[in-house]
Amino acid sequence: DYRKLNKDSPYRNRSVEENLKLFNDMKVGKFEEGKAVLRMKMDMQSANSAMWDSVAYRIKYSPHHRTGDAWCIYPSYDFTHCLNDTLENITHSLCTLEFVGRRESYNWLVDSLELYRSLVWEYARLDLTHTVLSKRKLIKLVTQKYVRGWDDPRLSTINGLRRRGYSSEGINKFCEDIGVTRHNSLIPIEKLEEFVRQNLNSTSRRCFAILAPIKVVLKGWNKGTIQVTCPNVPGKESSGSHTLPFNGTFYIEREDFREDDEPDYFGLALKSSTVKYVKLKYVDLDIKLVGVTKNKDGTITELLVEHDTKSSAKHAIHWIPIEEGVPPRKIEIRNYDHLFCSEEPIKTFGDNWLDDINPYSLSITEAIVDPSTAELKPYDRIQFERLGYYCVDPDSTPDKLVFNRTVSLKESKWKKNEKLKTLITVL
Repeated sequence: DYRKLNKDSPYRNRSVEENLKLFNDMKVGKFEEGKAVLRMKMDMQSANSAMWDSVAYRIKYSPHHRTGDAWCIYPSYDFTHCLNDTLENITHSLCTLEFVGRRESYNWLVDSLELYRSLVWEYARLDLTHTVLSKRKLIKLVTQKYVRGWDDPRLSTINGLRRRGYSSEGINKFCEDIGVTRHNSLIPIEKLEEFVRQNLNSTSRRCFAILAPIKVVLKGWNKGTIQVTCPNVPGKESSGSHTLPFNGTFYIEREDFREDDEPDYFGLALKSSTVKYVKLKYVDLDIKLVGVTKNKDGTITELLVEHDTKSSAKHAIHWIPIEEGVPPRKIEIRNYDHLFCSEEPIKTFGDNWLDDINPYSLSITEAIVDPSTAELKPYDRIQFERLGYYCVDPDSTPDKLVFNRTVSLKESKWKKNEKLKTLITVL
């Protein structure tokens, strides 16, 4: 109440000895929470409320995540920020714009103690769509189990981005592009995704994964087992290659064939007005569908194909070898989407911002992958060809790898809109 009226507290001019005794009483737990605080003796007549004898220490009977119950007094931000910068010889202390008013109190404390003073710069915070960055709101998401922890790939924390597979190079390129400003703005998260996608496209090793496999038998194959060379990063020889065995029996995606052809469909089709060929990626074989095997309920369980050396198919599909006596390698895939449905959950929903959580922000499915994935370890980034960019999750075990989707293969809606803007400008 005294602070609101710009009046000195009646306890402001206590002696040093009395203050030290009361502060020690705070330290040893003689006061209840909220019954005593240690304030800095600043300037109650200042026009800046940050100078009105701000709190230096408060009582808090709550275990600390590092020190446990060893302490019941904790320093305030106003007291520790500037002193930490000084003790660590920070040259430039970078803050967001809401701390402009605290610069005066920052300087006051280090000047009063005759310590080295860092240079303080304030700038606009980086706000992204479809997420929250406030520590208090992140704590609520974690403690109330809306996400799996501080490193949940749906969170824009450093550990969350790392676990999702975001590369530091992609993040740095994004930051370099948007720059630093003193004007608050909302950045589409798709823009960040696009920079990450561009970096992963040139660095991620390629692998094959199939979500809904169906067995294929190549009719007339008599070459035994051959080794097919697959580039780790197409067009980048320095990244090396890996090999996959091919023996004429393999899996493909169920969606890569139709019993009856459809308009604008480029996969295999049994009943088609024209013979349709597709290329098996890296095998240099063009195949056509010539027969199917069905079970009792009419579901197709196996495909019979032939190859034609004279064909020049343009559409290529991926595949996974079937090796005798070797079961297919199964994995878990976690596909992540925006954590919040709206672009600005706080602005749109206010105190009810948790109502905006996307119920489909995580979907989990199984897949089979090619044998080369056995070499992967947690945090390795790869591209499952024709599926997307993925990162090996630390939940993986030797028996079953877990992959988090980093970004999709297709360019974002934001990127398409930027191209359209450029085209309109040129016209």
